[in-house]
Amino acid sequence: MMLVAGIDSSTQSCKIVVCDAVSGKIVRQGRAAHPDGTEVPAEAWWSALREAGAGVLDGVAAVAVAGQQHGLVALDAAGAPVRDALLWNDTRSAAAAADLVAEFGGPGAWADAVGSVPLAAHTVAKLRWLADHEPEHADRAARVLLPHDYLTWRLRGGTTDLAPTTDRGDASGTGYWSPATGAYRADLLALAFRGRTPELPRVLGPAEAAGYTPDSVPIAPGTGDNAAAALGLGIAAGDVVVSLGTSGTVFTRSPRAGADATGAINGFADATGEFLPLVCTLNAARVLDATAALLGVGHGELEALARQSVPGARGLTMLPYLAGERTPNLPDATGTLHGLTPDTMAPAHLARAAVEGMVCNLADALDRLRAAGSAPRRVLLIGGAAASRLVAESAAQIFEVDVAVPEPQEYVALGAARQAAWMLAGSPEPPHWEPAAAVEIPVPADGAGHAIRARYAEVRELMHGAG
Repeated sequence: MMLVAGIDSSTQSCKIVVCDAVSGKIVRQGRAAHPDGTEVPAEAWWSALREAGAGVLDGVAAVAVAGQQHGLVALDAAGAPVRDALLWNDTRSAAAAADLVAEFGGPGAWADAVGSVPLAAHTVAKLRWLADHEPEHADRAARVLLPHDYLTWRLRGGTTDLAPTTDRGDASGTGYWSPATGAYRADLLALAFRGRTPELPRVLGPAEAAGYTPDSVPIAPGTGDNAAAALGLGIAAGDVVVSLGTSGTVFTRSPRAGADATGAINGFADATGEFLPLVCTLNAARVLDATAALLGVGHGELEALARQSVPGARGLTMLPYLAGERTPNLPDATGTLHGLTPDTMAPAHLARAAVEGMVCNLADALDRLRAAGSAPRRVLLIGGAAASRLVAESAAQIFEVDVAVPEPQEYVALGAARQAAWMLAGSPEPPHWEPAAAVEIPVPADGAGHAIRARYAEVRELMHGAG
């Protein structure tokens, strides 16, 4: 049996799966935690990878890394980070993003140039923040990498003579690489970094080798976490993925590069040579985590409480902007609980409002893809919060689309492993791996989802305008 390994270096942890290269069957796994925070030492990711991979990576024929997108890893001429990495969820660069949008001619100009309009999350905005707030660190930055680029480079040996690499999927989240042309925009890099032009990773094709480990194990190009999840799920035309991690993402596969001047849809590339229009929210499973902590219950008890309420929570509505929000673009917003009465001030209604608020926020994101021409035939619900049957039922009700909940797996790591197998095979397409079994949940006939969304939209507009 030939084995391949996929590494998912996410915000919270490093997860590794080792699979049979032909069938995709998982034969062993490893995991190690990452530090909390919105800025993290890049070395901590490398330490976690080594911890998670101890014994797990033995005997693999190839490996690939998928990682959290957008994070800024700036290295000096000796290959050392000039500061802790700024992660995608660090919102201090919100003002920098707004400045960049204005300086380059507005949202439409950015969408045409790189497929996305800069927000706080994008690397290009973090570069501007670094240039303006820590110029001494910006001056030392000889190379600028993304988290998955950094780990791929470290797997290759991490020496200064090794030119870093990346792939289309992750490069498309920087704000200075164009999915439509397949080229970096050096002018946008210089604009963001106040004239500085550090070295950027070489962008590899979908199954092109990045290099080898010191033990001569070939390394696939890797990709961003969402592109890897799409590859791990094997999504087809009409499939929309809603991923419920700490944050939420809603994405689909497209043969065409996107350019959404509103900035809501990121016109990313995928890991196969096509494109991955994606909408991101900052708040998904964190909403359930915070509500469960407030009520002093576990997640199972939170679901049981929510089931004691009714669809719509008797009018109690939560706007779940607990960490600000990216879609809609409200980086300084906070959460709102609206509709409190003596009747609704009860744990059951609060639990239900949390579930429905999280799902309504993602339904708004799904509407952005619909408005751009996507016509979902089903939604694939993945991530930790998808394990809740009530979340899945609420999604079918509120999205008004049939929902499939695939068997829980590490789909980002699985996608990276599939990419490694593809590189080994040298074939035009990724290898066929049998998709995981899924629980199918049809749209309920009661029509309650429409009323829930209407109430949510009313509260959102009351608090923040149309969003």
